[in-house]
Amino acid sequence: MAAIRTAHTVWNGDLMSGSGQTTLDSSGLGTFDVTWKARTEAAEGKTSPEELIAAAHASCFSMAFSHALAQAGHAPEEVNTKADVTFVAGTGITGSHLTMSAKIPGISEEEFQRIAGEAKTGCPVSAALTGIEITLDASLQS
Repeated sequence: MAAIRTAHTVWNGDLMSGSGQTTLDSSGLGTFDVTWKARTEAAEGKTSPEELIAAAHASCFSMAFSHALAQAGHAPEEVNTKADVTFVAGTGITGSHLTMSAKIPGISEEEFQRIAGEAKTGCPVSAALTGIEITLDASLQS
């Protein structure tokens, strides 16, 4: 059975001076203000589609990586992932850069990097973002 998650946005005004609110309907976790300025300049307490994509990419990658580790017989103590999604006005979203560090007892650097690379391409959000460059810096913590 497919899982469907829902959010909605109400926008008022034109692109440059208007504003909106995006609500996370499925979880009920909140409503967040969005503006063009928050998308192209300083966030100033508002979010953007790119920040929401970054959150989705960081969490999806962490889940995919943890799952791949478990399949390889490793249990991570911690996986810490940051996603930086780049937006260029007039061009669009141009990339997502994942920075991940993890504490995983008993794994070699080679296996760690291999599994991280597989998770980068295998995570469903990465698959949805195939039209942009996705990069990864992965570091194994001792």
